[in-house]
Amino acid sequence: MKRTKTNKKNRKKVIVSTMVMVVLIVVVILGLIPIFHNLKFGLDLQGGFEVLYKVKSIDGSKMNKEKLTATYKTLSKRIDALGVNEPEIILEGEDKIRVKLAGVKDPDEARKQLSTVATLSFRDTDDNLLMTSDVLKAGGAKVSEDSSGNPAVLLTIKDKSKFYQVTNKISKQSNNMIVIWLDYNGAEDSYSSEKSYCGSSGSNCLSAATVSEGFASNVIIQGNFELEEVENLVDLINSGSLPSKLTEISSKTVGASFGDATLSKTLIAGIIGVCSIIILLLLVYHFAGFISSIAVLLYTFLVFFVFWLIGGVLTLPGIAALVLGIGMAVDATVITFARIKDELYSGKSLSNAFKAGSKTSLRTILDSNLTTLLIAIIMFIFGESSVKGFATMLIITIIVTMFTMVFITRVLLKLFIKTEFFEDKLNFFINVSKKDIPDVNKNESIKKKPFAKVDFLKQTKVFVGLSCLIIIVGLVMFLIKGFNLSIDYQAGSDITVQTTSNITKQDVNKITKDLDLDLISYNKSEDEVILKVNNVLGPTKIKTINNYFENKYENAKVNIGVVSNVVKKELTKNAIISVIFAIIGIIIYISLRFKVTYAISAVVALIHDVLVIFALFAIFHLEVSVMFIAAVLAIIGYSINDTIVCFDRIRENLGTDSKITKQKLIEVCNQSIRETFMRTIYTSITTLLPVIALIFLGSKGILTFNLAMLFGLISGTYSSIYIATVLFIALESKKLNKKSPKKISYDDDFKEKKIKGINC
Repeated sequence: MKRTKTNKKNRKKVIVSTMVMVVLIVVVILGLIPIFHNLKFGLDLQGGFEVLYKVKSIDGSKMNKEKLTATYKTLSKRIDALGVNEPEIILEGEDKIRVKLAGVKDPDEARKQLSTVATLSFRDTDDNLLMTSDVLKAGGAKVSEDSSGNPAVLLTIKDKSKFYQVTNKISKQSNNMIVIWLDYNGAEDSYSSEKSYCGSSGSNCLSAATVSEGFASNVIIQGNFELEEVENLVDLINSGSLPSKLTEISSKTVGASFGDATLSKTLIAGIIGVCSIIILLLLVYHFAGFISSIAVLLYTFLVFFVFWLIGGVLTLPGIAALVLGIGMAVDATVITFARIKDELYSGKSLSNAFKAGSKTSLRTILDSNLTTLLIAIIMFIFGESSVKGFATMLIITIIVTMFTMVFITRVLLKLFIKTEFFEDKLNFFINVSKKDIPDVNKNESIKKKPFAKVDFLKQTKVFVGLSCLIIIVGLVMFLIKGFNLSIDYQAGSDITVQTTSNITKQDVNKITKDLDLDLISYNKSEDEVILKVNNVLGPTKIKTINNYFENKYENAKVNIGVVSNVVKKELTKNAIISVIFAIIGIIIYISLRFKVTYAISAVVALIHDVLVIFALFAIFHLEVSVMFIAAVLAIIGYSINDTIVCFDRIRENLGTDSKITKQKLIEVCNQSIRETFMRTIYTSITTLLPVIALIFLGSKGILTFNLAMLFGLISGTYSSIYIATVLFIALESKKLNKKSPKKISYDDDFKEKKIKGINC
């Protein structure tokens, strides 16, 4: 009777806990839909225009933060006139500004509007620069009238001392005139050719004033202006009176249809990837897997919520980081569940196994996530636009992982475990068979020892040989054909054309000849052709190419990306620095958390993974782009995550044994690999599932990223065992083989010398 009451009480607790879960699911789903609809989407997901400017001072002086910030504000005002919702204006380095205008349907108009930022200068009649707009008060241009009552522009002088010095000097010259120019162009503008219509509509020469004496007052620009012209001129000067010039060094246009198709494909791939992870969790961990699946949904909701809170712009790389992050986040659950199962196999009750498993897994989870966070921060610091987007999302996913997949999952698990309903239903709860649990009261030993007879390290030569073969073949292919560099790393332009018409190789040859383009390569799919050319296309040429394809082919949609040598050098430098800093950071972290032999072994395994990825890209001649570098850095984070889990178990199993032998070391490492192997497999699968979904169903824009992730995930999985662990054994064995210094021994049994009369 008592037993029946207890069961009923436990069932009630389970029902209450289940209701909590149901409410959580409903809240997550209802909250996810409006947040997703209110997110800002980048131009790669809704179409638009992106341009990167190099900012230079027109007087040749060095750019500083103040001038760059002023230029930023100017561009903001010019963009306001376009009516663009949520524009992105990003300062990059000390002299570059990136502008992203998602949703813009006319890139030519946007480019024109941005490039008409006014630059005011004061020159003599020989066109020598006297003063820049530095002397003017920011926003100090106003509508006024000249002495005759005609519309004019009043300029408020800020640096009156300098203005006096210049006007005083000019007043003593024979040609005592100061000419005021708007957007002076040395190649086309000169006072000698424009003095007859200086001040008239259409001339960059605004005014030519005779200076009879030095003065430090405000200035009137007068001419044959209509009131509307004066108002426009005031707006131009106020929004653009800067001592800087903008030079376009890269650009990208994405059609709205491209963006819509990309978003749809990526979302479908992402949903399939997440669903496949949830199915796997249910199959492997049963009810505990269901709890983890709820945490995955909560994780997705919170990532989008945090991203929305910080005003993030969701891009294609960002979605890739989110989907990848889900796979990696499940790792925290897998580690915890694996530890709980280990404790159950040792004969502990479910509640005690949960406590012990949660405690022992926390350190491993922290170490693995912190190393990945380190990589993400390095990506954010040194990466360019798309890489920064990827890094931002990755940082958010790691932080949210620690909250949902560690804290929330454990709270939910504890909620059900405390009901005691599952104490005798372990197979249903976490897929542990009752027959595999030893009876500690009968002194039974551990029954379940996965892979107990497998000698993992025995296969070392096979995997090391495979890696060497891949790297050598990749090196040979690199020496023969080189890397298939995207325009990011060789400068030039790529032209993507979507059309229902069939474009043949002969057509491509004619196109490049007609448009005077230097073709590097072209790729063709069912409805798309991508031309890669050496030419760094300017605005006029881009417009010509757009018109050419739209007139020549039915329903043609054209996207054009342009990268200059300036950008290429910057991206290449940042890519190299990112990888170097990532490796240095990992060496320092692991050395502090473990010891140097672990750090060296882990880094060699990372370098191995990077070489394998590069080798496979050389062998298959896949494109090396900015997103490829992001994938390499992500793999560094993933691979070190996997290695740390294995190393953490080795460190735990070695304990404080000071009398370790080489044979014992090998056996401990083998044992540690056996204990973590299923976790490694499950984590690899959960990370691979969304990546594979994105490869086959996602956008082509991140295909090389996903292929690099696929290669890296496979390489990183076996390198943790066959590279990192094997090297660790070799390094530790060397220390064991070092002969200990000979100890000085004293013979305590020496014979005492006997002296008559003293001791005998």
